[in-house]
Amino acid sequence: MFRQIFSALASEKNSVDKAFADLSEMLDHGAWMFQRANEVLHSEVPAEEVHDAIYRRDRAINELERSIRRKVLRYLTVNPGYDVAVCLALMSVAKDAERIGDYCKNVFEVGQFYTRGFHVPRYHEPLDKVSADINEIFNMVSKACRASDEDLAQQAIELSRQARGICDGVIQDLFKEEEAVEMHEAVAYSLLARHYKRVIAHLSNIATALLGQLEDLDFFADDDEDD
Repeated sequence: MFRQIFSALASEKNSVDKAFADLSEMLDHGAWMFQRANEVLHSEVPAEEVHDAIYRRDRAINELERSIRRKVLRYLTVNPGYDVAVCLALMSVAKDAERIGDYCKNVFEVGQFYTRGFHVPRYHEPLDKVSADINEIFNMVSKACRASDEDLAQQAIELSRQARGICDGVIQDLFKEEEAVEMHEAVAYSLLARHYKRVIAHLSNIATALLGQLEDLDFFADDDEDD
């Protein structure tokens, strides 16, 4: 629905169409950052090996968001009052994609600063599942963007709900924990659950826009948002 709306804006390639391509590129950068951050987290690659590349990608995401704003504003200047709601929706989900980059950096920083490994399966196993789910959600949302695939967007939302529930469960269990868990490891689990949940929420918001449910934008992303 979202892409179909944009396709109807003009019969030829315009700045809004190009802004949609920028959004897809932002998602690709975010997916790459998330994968590299988790490789650092599990000591598969040294933090210093990917540090600069991760921050370059984040800067690229930020510039793409600014590019989307410029393109949308340019379009509205030429077409004042026309399709304002849809254009604002695109700017809103571009902000979601930008926030994803920030949270991917946060995941990277957990792996960069906490290097003692994970030794409590009841926490790291569900978080590993969430990490794998997020990779799949990235894939779903990216494909749904390019193909205007509403079924895939809906699947992404459903998987997001499940993964968010796992994150909530980890945090709740940490608060109820009665057995000894090394402090720094417990902090790492808590931060990961939080950062993963935020990545999921912003991906879910983009998928919601792809379904054309513009009235629901920011519903997921604003839930317990504190930035």
